[in-house]
Amino acid sequence: MRRSAVLSSVLAAALLSVSAASCAHKPAPVVVAPPVAPPAPPAPPPRANPLMTASDLPFQLPPFDKIQDGDFRPAFDAGMAEQLKEVDAIAHNPDAATFDNTIVAMERSGQLLTRVNHAFGNLNSSNTDDELQKIEEEESPKLSAHADAISMNPALFARIDALYQQKAALKLDAESAQLLERYHTNFVRAGAKLSDADKASLQKLNADISSTSTAFEQNVRKAMKDGGVVVDNVADLDGLSEGEISAAAEAAKARGMTGKWVIALENTTIQAVLGELKNRPLREKIYTASITRGNGGPDDTTVLISKLVDLRAQKAALLGYPNFASWALEDETAQKPANVDAMLAQIGTASLTKAKSEAAALQKIIDAEAKASKTPTFPLQPWDWAFYAEKDRKARFSFDEAAVKPYFELEHVLKDGVFYAANQLYGITFVERKDLPVYNPTVRTFEVHDADGSTIGILMLDYFQRDNKQGGAWMENYVDESHLLGTKPVIVNNLNIPPVAAGQPVLLTFDEVTTAFHEFGHALHGLFANTNYPLLSGTATPPDFVEYPSQFNEMWASDPGVLANYAKNYQTGEPMPKVLFDKVIAAQNFGGGYAALEYIEAAKVDMVWHELGVGKAPAAGGVLDFEAAALKAAGMAFAPVPPRYHSPYFNHIFAGGGYEAGYYAYIWSEVLARDTGAWFHQHGGLTRANGDAFRAGVLSRGRTEEPSVLFKAFYGKDPEVQPLLEYRGLAAPKQRR
Repeated sequence: MRRSAVLSSVLAAALLSVSAASCAHKPAPVVVAPPVAPPAPPAPPPRANPLMTASDLPFQLPPFDKIQDGDFRPAFDAGMAEQLKEVDAIAHNPDAATFDNTIVAMERSGQLLTRVNHAFGNLNSSNTDDELQKIEEEESPKLSAHADAISMNPALFARIDALYQQKAALKLDAESAQLLERYHTNFVRAGAKLSDADKASLQKLNADISSTSTAFEQNVRKAMKDGGVVVDNVADLDGLSEGEISAAAEAAKARGMTGKWVIALENTTIQAVLGELKNRPLREKIYTASITRGNGGPDDTTVLISKLVDLRAQKAALLGYPNFASWALEDETAQKPANVDAMLAQIGTASLTKAKSEAAALQKIIDAEAKASKTPTFPLQPWDWAFYAEKDRKARFSFDEAAVKPYFELEHVLKDGVFYAANQLYGITFVERKDLPVYNPTVRTFEVHDADGSTIGILMLDYFQRDNKQGGAWMENYVDESHLLGTKPVIVNNLNIPPVAAGQPVLLTFDEVTTAFHEFGHALHGLFANTNYPLLSGTATPPDFVEYPSQFNEMWASDPGVLANYAKNYQTGEPMPKVLFDKVIAAQNFGGGYAALEYIEAAKVDMVWHELGVGKAPAAGGVLDFEAAALKAAGMAFAPVPPRYHSPYFNHIFAGGGYEAGYYAYIWSEVLARDTGAWFHQHGGLTRANGDAFRAGVLSRGRTEEPSVLFKAFYGKDPEVQPLLEYRGLAAPKQRR
């Protein structure tokens, strides 16, 4: 019996005895005990939060099948509390500061918070929901305050500064010396030398910047979803492939609009379907939906832009800089705004000249078609460019994207292209792991093996577009490589390929193929990391260097040997015919003026925003006018070629992704990438010897030395812009000895 039932029986017996004693001459009453309740099931043990301890999966892969949204808040709180306790112990260590008890101890601190941050940041970007976004809003300012509490800790900085002042006497190895240098620089740039009053002001600015950036990112995500164009009549989709029409139907079905078609917005200004749709009014409607998102309405971002630009200017002023761009660039390869502006002007001039000649060719096609059909002609507009460029491409090279796509089936591109090139260069191989948990059924996981059979790490591929996934393409770490911590990298590559109906092949545009190679270049940078310290590992480099390996890896997408290996018809397995193959190679610089100019315009817009001083940001309603005036003043305004991103949806620079005053990084890095491409060609191209040299000199090094030093040591001299201009078709090749 249960103890409660025993007590009831004893109590009943006692009552019976009392009654019998007091009523000796009366029959004893019958006392019925109350029914005994059945035993309750045992309470389940409290659920363990899977984020609180390191994962026991291979390479500490997060246990996606166990993580719930509700795990993040307590894990964030515990992670911040734990690190502050660790930092306090370091800062108030009674022993004199040493490299081990201060710098190395800092590198060991915060492992719980890092684990939570990586898991949350990646899931919120690629598989978000309302709860995760709410958590982001709550935690962003807390995390900003947490970072400030560490970087502005006077006792901690005193120890770091003491070590820095005696760095020569410490006789550190090169990587450790670089780590000390980075710590001191990072703390000073974060305000460690400010007065207490200024530190308090900076902490408030950082919290406001964090909250505003988060709000911008969330509004852009909503605007992309709300801004999709609904099509009622399938005839209006004339020009799209069967697979694309099926994808549009699936997108509509997912939004509860069965029987309709939805053209979901991509993150860039120009949408891919504009190159195929014959319906000009629909093209204009899609373009208008793209450029108006975030500019007013319930998902407005313009108020946030004005606020954010001024907050950043205030932060820079407090730290002693004339504007935010000056502060941001001081610690990057470019060093100062004038260097970036000069490079943008040089490449922008060549791009504009080429784009205008391309526009003239497209206008001739428009005029000729109007004359032939006896209809009024019209001036080339942004929503027309891709459509008529495709016609021009077909006329010049006798092929269009529809003819090429059957040769760019995703599985062939991945295994016979992306993985093949990596194997030829570095000897690595990939084994798919279907036994490991994922956060979405479309995500694939691969274990990466080195040439000697040892395991390098894990690569996850999240390639498909979803409504709860941010736009664009990116790479991130779930786990960082570090000899000190004994961790190997877990990397994810994200793309946004439109999903297809079940049973349909996934056929890519050549641009999507190139993007896959690009993001894989980032993955290699993370996978090949071979460093002691987390702060210096993998892609922990400035934005104008971090894009270098990825830009370089793009070249293998169009390398004849690699292209021949993966460009195979998905139905027959036949290789792409040589005549078509030659045309694809010849056409790779087609539209180079447009591609370069749309990017340069966006980079210039970024720089102009962040070269503003305090109080100079325009009001919310003037955001697009400010953009237009900036491009006109720079001599880069050309109506048919809009910026790759307009400010209201320019996530790179306003969503806190680290590219504020840094979007130029892609072209700066591409200079390094094309120089490296020229080096490879001069040394025999796709060979293990070349790949191993690049891996040893760049990919494995992280920031163990300054980026400019790493590049010059590999390339043998300072960067040269000419190979980039030639690669993009913006300059005629020079004769080289």
